[in-house]
Amino acid sequence: MKTGIKSLQAHRVWDSRGNPTVEVTVDLEGGARGRAIAPAGASRGTREAVDLRDGGSRLRGLDVKAAIANVNGRIASALVGKDALDQAGVDSTLIELDGTPLKSELGGNAMVATSLAVLHAAAAGMNLPLWKYVAQTYGEEASIPLAEIQIFGGGAHAGRRVDVQDFMVMVPGAESFDEALEVTAEIYAAAGEIMARKGRSVGVADEGGWWPVFDSNEEALETLVTAIEAAGEKPGNRVVISLDIAASEFAQDGGYRLALEDRTLSSDEMIAMLGSWINSYPIASIEDPLAEDDREGMRAFTRAYGDRVQIIGDDYLVTNAGLVEAAADDGACNAVLIKVNQAGTVTESIATLSAARKAGYRGVVSARSGETEDLSISHLSIGLNAGQLKVGSFTRSERMAKWNECLRIQDEMGENAFVGGAPLANTWWGKGRNGVAS
Repeated sequence: MKTGIKSLQAHRVWDSRGNPTVEVTVDLEGGARGRAIAPAGASRGTREAVDLRDGGSRLRGLDVKAAIANVNGRIASALVGKDALDQAGVDSTLIELDGTPLKSELGGNAMVATSLAVLHAAAAGMNLPLWKYVAQTYGEEASIPLAEIQIFGGGAHAGRRVDVQDFMVMVPGAESFDEALEVTAEIYAAAGEIMARKGRSVGVADEGGWWPVFDSNEEALETLVTAIEAAGEKPGNRVVISLDIAASEFAQDGGYRLALEDRTLSSDEMIAMLGSWINSYPIASIEDPLAEDDREGMRAFTRAYGDRVQIIGDDYLVTNAGLVEAAADDGACNAVLIKVNQAGTVTESIATLSAARKAGYRGVVSARSGETEDLSISHLSIGLNAGQLKVGSFTRSERMAKWNECLRIQDEMGENAFVGGAPLANTWWGKGRNGVAS
């Protein structure tokens, strides 16, 4: 099969918020085709790749005509004739053509859709499913990840009704991906019934989790524990809690403004509050517990709790290999969130995961709050043997499409491909629980 790039074509499509975004189709000389869509985040680190938006009053300034023109013009001219199997070469061309630190010239949305579309086209050209092509290309042993699934949405994903962005569950004690989803489905339904009984059911947030109506952030944790129990599970046994604090979103003047509770915490007080939650609830993972510029706070939190919970850097590390290496030297975090659109290209994302592994960090492949039917991250998490996948909640088709794709691939690979509790083996959950080695 000829794998030279014959043509690229970008189109405007729409994401899960009803905002415009970029879809790119890549056709190869041998007839294979790849297609991918750029997602968009609401909670964004200041050091991540930026989308190119048109501005003005039309579509709230969010249209993507300029980004599409860049794909159909400058990017197509630079990539036509290149070998789609040379992903690093393609992405290097994109980076050089853009020439800015945050992909602001061509647009991170134009670049990530192009990079992913080339990857899809290459897999099609080799007549392989994307996950298998990725595993073979990057020398990984593919595996089905542990799912991290939102039950209550908050922060920028739910009108800031609570300060914490995501209240999630993981089922590391499950025997298969299917079982993990079944348990999560019961917890999600139980949480909705609890909210309805309390007269606090007001729909769902951006990523499909229940829109929270609570009087404090900790009340959400208490309700989540109650939902786990109502689903017939013992919290901390095979089901654990994961939080995305997204602290940069409410960092203010060197402190942390909890608007729901009308109080401001210092960095030390923020660490103490989160520490009390770790001591009181079956929390196995915390993302961005401190702000992206709170270096000392992140180091202190990691020193205090890094041997007990997974501490993920999202805004703090922005899918950047150099920042992961610096954090490892600094003693901050022990895991990294991998968002392809945050980096801007497939190659940079994989380099970040590689840097994380060298540092002894775990990896979590993640979607964005503005998502589409694109299934790339399901395949990447499996083909790269990332171990964990976070795509939002257990409702809304742009989320369920990704969970369902993992189910299909597990059927192909067999239940033994599910990593289960392995990603959390070195946290408190793994130490003697459910047969997982410490």
